Amino acid sequence: MSSDFEGFEQDFAVLTAEITSKIARVPRLPPDEKKQMVANVEKQLEEAKELLEQMDLEVREIPPQSRGMYSNRMRSYKQEMGKLEADFKRSRIAYSDEVRNELLGDDGNSSESQRAHLLDNTERLERSSRRLEAGYQIAVETEQIGQEMLENLSHDREKIQRARERLRETDANLGKSSRVLTGMLRR
Repeated sequence: MSSDFEGFEQDFAVLTAEITSKIARVPRLPPDEKKQMVANVEKQLEEAKELLEQMDLEVREIPPQSRGMYSNRMRSYKQEMGKLEADFKRSRIAYSDEVRNELLGDDGNSSESQRAHLLDNTERLERSSRRLEAGYQIAVETEQIGQEMLENLSHDREKIQRARERLRETDANLGKSSRVLTGMLRR
């Protein structure tokens, strides 16, 4: 199973490298190629998200005692994915501002602080989303552990009940044998 995970990791690394390269080229491309490049990067980001989901499913199938290392790797991949998405949003904002400026003939100096403020807010939202997602993952893992513990307790309860029943049967048999012995002694 870890070989599947490693294969997904390699695919993810290649894909993120391509995305990073394309994001860096977006601002320098002519308008026609920019549209095509933006669409291409969006498609690759979706593929990367799907790879992350497949990797996450693989990690969930790993036994709990060896899941920690893979979970840490998944967290770093998700952070990398978030960074890529933020970089892509910045390049798209720059691209859309260029298009707007070309259409309106605006030099863009007045909106520089607004753009910076918007990017800061976007980054804060993304960090909050990542924290919420991490909290959700912890809740899911805690629920799974709780479910396993309840199953174990249920099995233990059944064992204790069977042992108690055997003890009652043994006690009843001892009572019978005691009465038989007492009867034999009287004769």
